[in-house]
Amino acid sequence: MSVGKKALIITDAAEIIQSPAKIISDALTEFNVKICTAENFAGTDLLPADIFFLGCENPGHKSFAYLEDLFSHINLASRKCGIFSTNENALQYLRGIVKDSEADLGEPLLLTENEEKKSIIENWLNKLLK
Repeated sequence: MSVGKKALIITDAAEIIQSPAKIISDALTEFNVKICTAENFAGTDLLPADIFFLGCENPGHKSFAYLEDLFSHINLASRKCGIFSTNENALQYLRGIVKDSEADLGEPLLLTENEEKKSIIENWLNKLLK
């Protein structure tokens, strides 16, 4: 079966962010998903994506500098975006990065270490994809 929809997950490569990124990828069964670090991200990775996700452990990670610049100059109004982190300040930072792009930003996902991440992430995705 050919999967036509594409999703992109961009992270800061922090170990604590990799697990949620993998859960998101696994849950997006109707999408062809690419996971990459911000350091390895190329702007052309975003072009075919129907939906994209940003995840980081801490705000202002140096690998996100290119994303900050790109999102301030591109209109993504037709794309859905999900942001996730274990840190409220990082969510505020990611929200700020995405703001100028006009992407359809869903409710940010704040994860704590003591949660059952899989069910929380799947519920969050269901709301985001509506």
